[in-house]
Formats: sequence, structure tokens, C-alpha cells
Amino acid sequence: MYALTSDQMKRADRFAIDRIGIPAVCLMENAGKALAEEVKTFADGLEAPGRKLNRRWLILAGKGNNGGDGLVAARHLRSLGLDAEVLFACPPEELAGDAALERDIAARLGIAFLPGADNVRFGRYDGIVDALLGTGAAGAPRDAVAELIRAANDSGLPIIAADLPSGLNADTGAVHEPCIRADVTVAFAWQKQGLVLHPGAEYAGRVFVRPIGIPEEALAELAPLARLISPETLSGALGIDAARPRREDSHKGTYGHVLVAAGTQRMSGAGLLSTRAALRTGCGLATWALPASLTRHLLGRLPEAMLVGVPDAGDGDWTHVSAETLLRLTEDKDAFAMGPGLGRYADDSQWLRAIWEGAQCPLVLDADALGMLADAADFDEWPERQFPTILTPHPGEMGRLVKRPTSEVQADRIGIARDYAAKHRVTLVLKGSRTVVAAPDGEVYLNTTGNPGMSTGGTGDALTGVIASLLAQGLSSLQAACFGVWRHGRAGDLARAARGGQTLLAGDLIEYL
Repeated sequence: MYALTSDQMKRADRFAIDRIGIPAVCLMENAGKALAEEVKTFADGLEAPGRKLNRRWLILAGKGNNGGDGLVAARHLRSLGLDAEVLFACPPEELAGDAALERDIAARLGIAFLPGADNVRFGRYDGIVDALLGTGAAGAPRDAVAELIRAANDSGLPIIAADLPSGLNADTGAVHEPCIRADVTVAFAWQKQGLVLHPGAEYAGRVFVRPIGIPEEALAELAPLARLISPETLSGALGIDAARPRREDSHKGTYGHVLVAAGTQRMSGAGLLSTRAALRTGCGLATWALPASLTRHLLGRLPEAMLVGVPDAGDGDWTHVSAETLLRLTEDKDAFAMGPGLGRYADDSQWLRAIWEGAQCPLVLDADALGMLADAADFDEWPERQFPTILTPHPGEMGRLVKRPTSEVQADRIGIARDYAAKHRVTLVLKGSRTVVAAPDGEVYLNTTGNPGMSTGGTGDALTGVIASLLAQGLSSLQAACFGVWRHGRAGDLARAARGGQTLLAGDLIEYL
């Protein structure tokens, strides 16, 4: 499934109208009919023994095409057995084009137009349809539109939004003040990015995507597109069998060897979690490199993994570990993950550069390795790696990489991830709720698995191991990143369902990989 920007949706509309010749009013008719059908389904769900319903819905209509969609919905609701009344955000005579045509049709059918918000008694209705602002709206709602949004939110009635909640940015998921808080959003033709990203996803409620007659050929005009990661996307666009069946004649060498460089005296668990997650994800072998003085304390904690102690002068950190030592360990490995619990040291950015240039295998950088990268003043001069390279920052780390506040990263997650991946020729995994995966060629994938219970230390370390394991098993960087975040989030969902609680430990998640 695709998630479009407002500009892409506008271009898809123009393709259907100008290139294919579908009249715009036909698209409006299809959108309004789809909206009415979802309202009817929702209304049927409100029925319960002893509950008296009015079987009447209030349509809030703006002056643009979104308002026209609402007027079509009002007409179709009548044919579905529900009454509908329309409250305009402007004088009805200000509507133009197809919206004005639908206004006149509704008027001739006797659909009630209400004179103003001051006279509305919300108790007369079972719910509200928000058809005030569409994907083309910019800036915060003002004047009468803002008043209607506040009134709708304060009414206590369920709200169904046409295409997206009024006041929500269709591209970034940012919400203006005020913004409709919808129970359901009926997205026309395709999902919108702002309905997937937070906080927009919270304001959208449940999202149903309904076709309105725009042909799939329009998508060819819109690249690069963002996709939602789903089993269908994994098997289709990405060519991955999520079941990952093992061959009958396979052995441990078949599934690759992962090297994990992670952990210090203070954060030894980071390496343990990454290595364990790599094994659970299916690599045949895993070697955990860590400061030598820590190995005796960790013997037997993960008997399936091999431990390699690197010289540490007895202090349990990486200060005295040369890049050459690590590079020798990568020589027979199929993927190399480094960063969790690694710590920071003098000149560590140049230490990382030697590994960046010298590692002859796929590389996953996380946590402290990303801090080293962010502090490398000459990073723009580093050569492009010839092997798959995946960076997995959380929003704070992403902010340090691009030298911008975390709030700005969160306000434009897709744009920032896409630009960084393209500029530095890496696959970037911007973690968080609705993780963004950006490829060097501009492709973007949005993950929808996972839950707030995963907001705990160590889950990111586990993801590093998951992605490295998939790389070792032969997946491309984009495949490993997308399948990795989807599988990681799904494991979190399974773990929370099994535990029946709101919080998880990273170890809980790993057991469901």
C-alpha cells in the first residue's frame, strides 16, 4: 500500500482528469459515496438493545472539493436510510465548481442546510462528518472553520473525516490548532503520509482506504513513492517470503555469520541483546566481540554465540582496541554490526572511518557508532562504501547527524530520512513509532508494526541484531531494513499480547522473533 503526499494526490487527480478524461465530478461522486458507505457501517455499529438513535448525521462542509465530497455523502446517506443535514463553513453561495453543483443537487433534494453553528443542537445527531478541509489545505484552520472544528471536538459525538481530519498536515502528520479528532478517517484513493505518521495517526483514528476511480497508472507519474510495510509489500515490492522457510539440506553455514562489536563494563547487556536477536532472527553463526576483561563475566550467558575478547587494558572499554583488530575479525563474516553500548573515546570518529573504509562486508551502525559519525567533521569526504551500509538512528541521534533539533526531525521524518540516505548513499532506518526506512534512490517505507510497550532500553539494540542477521542471510540492505523493522515490531506486538501488559523488556521481544 502506498502513502501519498498532498502534491502527489493532486497530481494523481490531474492525471485522471486531464490525461484519462475522467470528469472531476465523477471522482467527487465516488468519494462521497464511499464516505457515506463507511458512515453507514459505523452507524450500524452504534446500534444496541435499549439505545435510542436519531439516525441523523451532521455534515460539516467547507467551500472546496472536500465540502463537495460531504454534500455527495449527504445525498447517499439518505438512500442508505440515514438523514443528513449540512452545516457550511461559509455562505453556501460561495461554493464554486463541482462543489457548487453538488450544493444545488442537495438543495433540490430537500437536504437541510443549517443557517449557522450557533443554532446547532448536537444532541440531535448520532455523529459528525468532517468535510471541511482537504489535502490541499495549508496552515492552521481559521475563523468559521476553526470554530466548527472546536465545536465538533467538544460535542462528544463520533467524527468521521473525509480524506483526512481538518487541521492535519497531509504530508508530515503535524497537527494545527485546532484539528479534528476523528474516530474514523476515510482516505480517498490512497493512504496519506500524514495519516500514518504521529501525531496525525492518533487524530485520524481508524483509517479505511477507498478507491474513487483514479487508475493505478497514475502512480507511475508520482515516483518516488512511500509504501507501508505489510506482508503484501514484503512479498510483492520487496520479494521477501516472511515465513523464511529453511532448506532441508541446509547447515549453519547456509545462513551466514554475524559479527557484533558492542558492550562495555557499564553496558554489556547491549551486546548480549544484539547478538541474541541476531541468532533468533536466523543467522547460522554469531560472534560477539567485546572488551577482553568482560568475557569471563559473560561466559555461558549466551552459549549459542562465540565470544572474542579484544585487548582492553583491563578497563572493560574500547579505548585501546585498534581498528585493525576489528577489521581482522570481519574477514570471514557476512555482516558486521557495531555501536550498541560501545562508548565514546578520543579520536573515535577517525577510528570509525578506518572501519568504514576497511570492512569488506555489510555494515550496520547504531548507537555510539552513530555518535562518532555525527562528530566526524569530514564525513562528507568519506568514500561511499561498496558494501551494504545501514544506519539505525533514533530521532535524537538523527538530529545529531543532521545538526538539527530533535523536534525538527520529528516534524519531517520522511523528508529528513530520505535526504540523508540519498546524500550519503546509505540505507537509513529512522526509529520510533512508525519507523521510516529510506533507501539511497529515494524509496521510502513506513512501518506500522510495534507498540508503546517497546519504548524501553535495549529494543533498539535488538533491532541492530535483527537487521545484521538478515544481511548475513543474503538480503539486500533495503530488504533487511524493511523486513527487520517489520519483524521487530511484530515480535513486540506478539510479546505484548502474550504478556497481557503495556510494557515489555527487550528480552521479551527477542523470544518472539
